[in-house]
Amino acid sequence: MHAHEHAGAGLAEALGDASLHALGIVLFVFLMMSLVDYLNTWSEGRLTSFMRGGRLRQYVSASLLGAVPGCLGPFLAVTLYIRGMLGLGGLAAAMVATTGDAIFVMLAEFPATALWLSLGLILGGVLVGALADWLLPRLGVRPQAACCDEHHHAVEEHHCHCWPERGVLAEWRRPHAVRLGLLGLVGLAVAGVLTGVLGGEAWNWVRVSELALAAVGAFVVVTAPDEYLVDHLLRHVVVRHLPKVAAWTVGTLVLLALAEHYVDLARLLGDQVGWVILGAGLVGLLPDASPQLLFVFLYAQGAVPFSVLLTSAIVQDGHGMLPLLSTGLRDPLILKGLKLALGLAVGFGVWACGH
Repeated sequence: MHAHEHAGAGLAEALGDASLHALGIVLFVFLMMSLVDYLNTWSEGRLTSFMRGGRLRQYVSASLLGAVPGCLGPFLAVTLYIRGMLGLGGLAAAMVATTGDAIFVMLAEFPATALWLSLGLILGGVLVGALADWLLPRLGVRPQAACCDEHHHAVEEHHCHCWPERGVLAEWRRPHAVRLGLLGLVGLAVAGVLTGVLGGEAWNWVRVSELALAAVGAFVVVTAPDEYLVDHLLRHVVVRHLPKVAAWTVGTLVLLALAEHYVDLARLLGDQVGWVILGAGLVGLLPDASPQLLFVFLYAQGAVPFSVLLTSAIVQDGHGMLPLLSTGLRDPLILKGLKLALGLAVGFGVWACGH
């Protein structure tokens, strides 16, 4: 009876942690989307023009974005793709280059190898981005249409301003309910980071960057005019995207928490390198960085060769793919399939070479 109660408590704790993690992801996806929309409106579309300036520029920029430690870079890449500012090849480049939160553990366990691995993934992301844009159209795969009609955005960006013409203080004499609600969301993110509920208890690079992002979000909500907050942040970001992102994020992380509670991944994978490479590729399909740490620690302990770590790094993308699920299953399945094929091919090839 006591064992049963202990198991139930452990499962409840795991589900609670997953739900809290999902809340953090949703909050920061909201901040990312808000920041991209604000920058694009403020620049009168110049951010869009920059990202569309050439495919090579997209591949390099997206790979560098994906290589940013943690999931903020991939989230931003997905946001740019949803907005039609990044192509499918650029998104593939970002997803190949990212290592999610696992990079922090790798830097702590084997920093030199981690840096070389990150550099290799950046270069690999550029190559994969070019390959995706060459191959996928020949297979009849086209990028999803941008989430909003470009003419609609052009009209919005022409008439909507990021700074109130009558001044910021005038907007706060009778603050709009939307402004107060959005400020509550941002305040929730700030409070979560400051208290350590979001971002972890230790003050590290991830927590500082999340706090800076929340501060920028607060600036936008405090200073932007009512019409911008209603038309852009409420109707576009909150109403159109956030519910789907929240549903997919919470559902996926809760299912993963249930699976991890009942399944011993290390025991299932075994100790044969070939099977472990295959397992690393399959586990990399999960939209979560935590299971990837198994292969990081196995490599750090010398239990598996570099080929296993490399396969895991190529296929996995942390939580970066979760916001993309809100657009449908097609693009995530295409990108995951491409990364799995590449990861297994490279992993088995490197293993065959003795690594």
